[in-house]
Amino acid sequence: MSTVSVALVDDRPLMVEGIAALLARSPALRVLATGTTARDVVEIAARHRPDVIIVDLSMTGDVYSAIAAVLKYTPATKLVAFTAATGVDSAIRALDAGASGYVLKGSNSKELLQAIDCVHRGETYITQSFASQVIAALRDTSLRRIAAEAVKLSMREGQIVGLLLRGRTNKEIATALKISEKTVKHYMTILMQKLHARNRLEVVIAAQKLSEHAMPAGALSATRLPPPPSLAV
Repeated sequence: MSTVSVALVDDRPLMVEGIAALLARSPALRVLATGTTARDVVEIAARHRPDVIIVDLSMTGDVYSAIAAVLKYTPATKLVAFTAATGVDSAIRALDAGASGYVLKGSNSKELLQAIDCVHRGETYITQSFASQVIAALRDTSLRRIAAEAVKLSMREGQIVGLLLRGRTNKEIATALKISEKTVKHYMTILMQKLHARNRLEVVIAAQKLSEHAMPAGALSATRLPPPPSLAV
């Protein structure tokens, strides 16, 4: 049976000792190293390359940047945030930085062991009692990111999105805006990039989602169809 190597980084010695004692009970787990700061997270990953690092979020230093650095330079190492922070924002920030797991310190020992097993297998683990809140917030965050891209739409891109929402074809859009179909296709490529869409249908779906959710003022202003300029772009 293969052994999963684990590192522990927490600025509370008793917490580290307790987790180490817990992991020592399992023949499938082996503690390689321990640390107490955000810098230790990066150094341990580089020096020991453990399979999993359990990281506290409230240590000295920028822990989120440390998580991102490990993900970038030693991507095979998985990180589990083990923290008392029960705020959804903290969880989203940790997961966005690259953590594969988020376990609350009020959880039982079984959850921490499950988290180690899950992230080592390439899965994501979130404390069960907290997971639904985080998943819902991540969904909202995704929509906010799309909205942020929508703010950057040019007037012409906004005109095209507005016509797409009305069910217009490329030819009809070209006629309405007095531009060529080739130009419309060019803007469709740009819109797919900005709305993280793979095809025309997903562009429409993304635009519909934007129109169904409350967004920052002006986020959808570009989708209103102003009179087209007389000169083709």
